[in-house]
Amino acid sequence: MFDLTRIGAGLPVAETIASLPADGNVVVQAPPGTGKTTLIPPALANQAAHDHAAEHTASGVGKIIVTAPRRVAVRAAAHRLRALSGQPKLVGHAIRGESVPGSAVEFVTPGVLLRRLLRDPELPGVAAVAIDEVHERQLDTDLVLGMCLELAQLREDFRVIAMSATVDAQRFSQLMDAPIHVTEAAIHPLEISYAPAPGRAAGERGFYRHVAEQAAQQATQQAAQPMSGHASEQRKPSAGSTLVFVPGVREVNQVCAELATLVDADLPVFPLHGQQSAEEQDRALSTDATRIVVATSIAESSLTVPGVRAVVDAGLARTPRRDMQRGMPGLVTASASKSSADQRAGRAGREGPGTVVRCYSQDDYQHFAPHTTPEILSADLTQAALFLDSWGAGEDFPLLDQPPAAALATARSTLQRIGATKQLALLPTDPRLGATLLRYGAGAAKTIAQLEENPRGDITRAHAQKRLVQRLATLVPDVGPADPGAVVAAAFPEHVARAVSVGASRAQGTSRATAPAATGARDAHGGPGAGTSREYLLASGTRARLLADSGLADADWLAVAEISLSNAGNAIIRAAARISEDDALDAIGVQEVISATIDEGKIRGRKRRMAGAIELSSTPVQVSGAQAAAAVVESIREHGLGLFEWSASASNFYDRLRHLHEHYGSPWPDVAAQDPATWLAPELEQIAEGTPIAKVDLYPALQRLLPWPEATRLDELAPEHMPVPSGRGVRLDWSGERPVASVKLQECFGLAESPVYCGKRVQFHLLSPAGRPLAITDDLASFWSGPYAGVRADMRGRYPKHPWPEDPWSATATAKTNARLRKN
Repeated sequence: MFDLTRIGAGLPVAETIASLPADGNVVVQAPPGTGKTTLIPPALANQAAHDHAAEHTASGVGKIIVTAPRRVAVRAAAHRLRALSGQPKLVGHAIRGESVPGSAVEFVTPGVLLRRLLRDPELPGVAAVAIDEVHERQLDTDLVLGMCLELAQLREDFRVIAMSATVDAQRFSQLMDAPIHVTEAAIHPLEISYAPAPGRAAGERGFYRHVAEQAAQQATQQAAQPMSGHASEQRKPSAGSTLVFVPGVREVNQVCAELATLVDADLPVFPLHGQQSAEEQDRALSTDATRIVVATSIAESSLTVPGVRAVVDAGLARTPRRDMQRGMPGLVTASASKSSADQRAGRAGREGPGTVVRCYSQDDYQHFAPHTTPEILSADLTQAALFLDSWGAGEDFPLLDQPPAAALATARSTLQRIGATKQLALLPTDPRLGATLLRYGAGAAKTIAQLEENPRGDITRAHAQKRLVQRLATLVPDVGPADPGAVVAAAFPEHVARAVSVGASRAQGTSRATAPAATGARDAHGGPGAGTSREYLLASGTRARLLADSGLADADWLAVAEISLSNAGNAIIRAAARISEDDALDAIGVQEVISATIDEGKIRGRKRRMAGAIELSSTPVQVSGAQAAAAVVESIREHGLGLFEWSASASNFYDRLRHLHEHYGSPWPDVAAQDPATWLAPELEQIAEGTPIAKVDLYPALQRLLPWPEATRLDELAPEHMPVPSGRGVRLDWSGERPVASVKLQECFGLAESPVYCGKRVQFHLLSPAGRPLAITDDLASFWSGPYAGVRADMRGRYPKHPWPEDPWSATATAKTNARLRKN
């Protein structure tokens, strides 16, 4: 079928293709640029054709499906194999909204294959699935791998091939129970230098000017050097091109704009990212001209950019980060991983000796994480949960990393809210948008297509591919027009927002570890987002800022389509549509709630009309009964028991229980951790019946917390009074870190040791006959033997009527005067 010699000419993988296992699952480990994406699929197709011929089957040759994580990579891989094989009818590709048939090999995105698996889980007519770039750990790729591994257990004639560009292939081998097929890369020597931007934090506008300057310098040097190395005629390299890595589309455009002022007009500069059309991407990839290509991480391993001899690396990457508390995703710009930095550098040494300039320090590189964080650990899992549930995945579903339980529970709660079914999983869009499409019909197709194009600001101004609009519209009936704001609000009701304030907001430059996120926020040099912004309160309770250049700053209500977190943790509205108040309230729902709070010991109530967390109106009302009791409970949970007026006995009893719990633990209670609705139930009933909070005594409530039969030892373990040698019981103060006894010095004559309660010695505050402190000690033996002599010298003249014996050990302990002692 395929001429592997012709296709593999000059590719390192061609040297090992003969030893590729002909059956069973396989992990193919080969660095970027070695040709695995180009040669492995036709080799698998040839193996499948041979197997069918050997078995004399009439069912036809099984197709090979290859997944690539991005649309641009799918198009490029299919185009390359068509051109090299000379058999375009054998090679097809399918991405959302675009399909070219191919009978032997088909390149697809993971999302396309996931929905194909859900429609027909047996994949009839498919001999193998090759999953490319598994090391990137994208969520859809992980799910495709797991589903295909389960399918391989049911079909003996089906295989799974995982293709990885990194050395971290052992985990995939263990998961798949598969051998590792290795191709070593012929890496030419690399000259790596570090060129951090002096005085410019990573991610600032000035930083990207520095990146552009480094790229211009390398391009000039490359143009002056003769080419070395070898490439086949089929892959004639351009003369020393320069590849620049930056984290996102905005930065690609920024660096391209800077380069336009730094290089001659005859040196072309091409952007390369996943949001481009196929024609725009081809302009960067399908040329022999010496050029500068400014790319996102898509060029790390998904695409081969021919002719590159110099790499300039900003050292940054876009990574998803989800705030579980606020239930929103963040697309954060952070340092790349070491594995990513190494792959980027390797792009310069595929065709000859190369140069790498890293726009960060060597110390920065040493602190990079070893590998990219798997997307399953940080992304929104709503779509993934729908795929897993529709597939019927069990607890043993094969994944390298299990999804966080809290994130998965949140996702399934969302699916339950929108009434998700398997039909929803088959729609080519986010489940929330899919549910809205089913509700509003074809009239919502344009709005949803606009959302799929990653808009900024007012989504109604965003471009929508006509082909995608038409495709979505054909999936549902036409029930009339649909307002864009209402469509967005139906999909994301918790993100409907009302304006609350106007203020100045300027993004600040950040360090490498906290570079600006892909939120459209401008920096201090005037990039996207500079100037005045308006603050909105979302129905979920989060406050977020809308940037002034969004075209929506005069809107009182917004249906927010996309909101994300900056590195500083601030919520930024990236895309939204205007919405009327009536439509907003219809989406959120309105309810009246009566709440009560404690203010200066008094219960105050308010009736509030609420749309989620948005307060529409509030009026004072009288509250009593259960509402008053509930207000007290809530106040205790939030602020503790300070709203009550404590009697001395209740306060001391509380402190005794505290010491008992701290020293002995259970069953002695931790009062602060008890549910006030339970242990204070009788007192709450009093308050509900009208008793003022100030008149409620907590002493009986604290007594109810005593454990039995342990309570019989309360006065033994933490007594309220302690006997002293004079025969009197002295009250212990338990409010501090140890029990304290304040007692006249003369009452302790002869006492050598401080009693120990709850593991702590009693601290004595020894007082004068007038009750003033003379000494503080928990070591009476040392006091009598030393400091007492000085105290006696000072006090005997001031209080001559009281005993001050030279020998306190043998003296009678007493609270009486000398005269009364003699009389007795």
